[in-house]
Amino acid sequence: MTRVLHVLDHSLPLHSGYTFRTRAILTAQQAAGIEVRGITGMRHEAESAPVETHDGLIFHRTPGTASGPVALREWREISALSDAIEKLAQDWRPDVLHAHSPALGGAAALKAGRKLGIPVVYEIRAFWEDAAVGNGTGKAGSAKYRLTRALENRVVSGADAVFTICHGLRDDLIARGHPAGKIGIMPNGVDLSLFGDPPPRHDALAAELGFADGAPVFGYVGSFYDYEGLDDLIAAMPELLASEAEAQLLLVGGGPMDEALRTQAAASPAAASIHFTGRVPHSDVERYYSLIDILAYPRKASRLTDLVTPLKPLEAMAQGRLVAASDVGGHRELMKDGETGMLFAPDDPESIARELALMIADRSGWDAMCERASAHVAAHHDWAQNIRRYQDVYQTLLAPAARTGLSHAA
Repeated sequence: MTRVLHVLDHSLPLHSGYTFRTRAILTAQQAAGIEVRGITGMRHEAESAPVETHDGLIFHRTPGTASGPVALREWREISALSDAIEKLAQDWRPDVLHAHSPALGGAAALKAGRKLGIPVVYEIRAFWEDAAVGNGTGKAGSAKYRLTRALENRVVSGADAVFTICHGLRDDLIARGHPAGKIGIMPNGVDLSLFGDPPPRHDALAAELGFADGAPVFGYVGSFYDYEGLDDLIAAMPELLASEAEAQLLLVGGGPMDEALRTQAAASPAAASIHFTGRVPHSDVERYYSLIDILAYPRKASRLTDLVTPLKPLEAMAQGRLVAASDVGGHRELMKDGETGMLFAPDDPESIARELALMIADRSGWDAMCERASAHVAAHHDWAQNIRRYQDVYQTLLAPAARTGLSHAA
């Protein structure tokens, strides 16, 4: 039985799109007969035991906290994680190291893999220098931006195989000069066993929030980062109310933009129709989904949103929910305008209001669109099927000829 050690930035019990994707991958691989474990670096910011089990998955931790100036601190993180991988490998003996971005984890896996003679797969979920720009913690073209990009290129060059989550990221790597044949795509996916028919409307919750029967509800479920464009969605509400007087906006989640968005909403003429729930337990999210007629994802246009596909729209589509999203590259990879969802201009509250009003005014095609969206997810984004792409690559890397090459390289 193949053993795969996944090298991670952070993991459960923390909740994020990153940890949910990890859980889906590891769970699907376990179901397919692969032995899996995860190991996190020093940036897993949670009080943790050296070894933990969450949702039936085993995670090992790297002890300590890195310190020092930029570059030296990151090198210490890489070295500590590499040492932790080597120590674990002495007992558990993985066949493959499967590292997930950021590049710090990939660099640690490469360092350990070369010493141990174990093949390394590196998977990129986003370019973290662009993510830093998108969430306001970095600047495009800065020294840190360039260093992060250079480390990414080094890890991609050194890995035995590379995956990205979408075409945008893969195309960018190829444009940098990396060989196309080395880079596969593992798209964001969902565990379809978790989704059935859309949940019935939770009338008690609707009454608690003050939603009248038949009032159209637009909603967003996820993290509140600047690049998500929730300020544009809030800014669209006054115009939307002019055509749909009972419209309500339900924002479920939290994040760095939470306070700014609440302030903006409180100052809006539409304030009474905008509702924040804060972060809610994962087990309660379905109750809020049940109230939402149209899930809206108004991501701003940027390098990050053009290259990276988000997870939440797929989850909504898998549940048979109607999705409207901004017309950026990451969304265009997930849905086709007018067939599996609706697209509106990014960074444009008037376009958001106009398209959402048109959708509410004509509900005749809703059921068919939801069915097409759900079928698209089942055909292209089912983890149970997609993890076979990993297995094909693992088998190639573990073939005798490949193993001989690795032992010589080590």
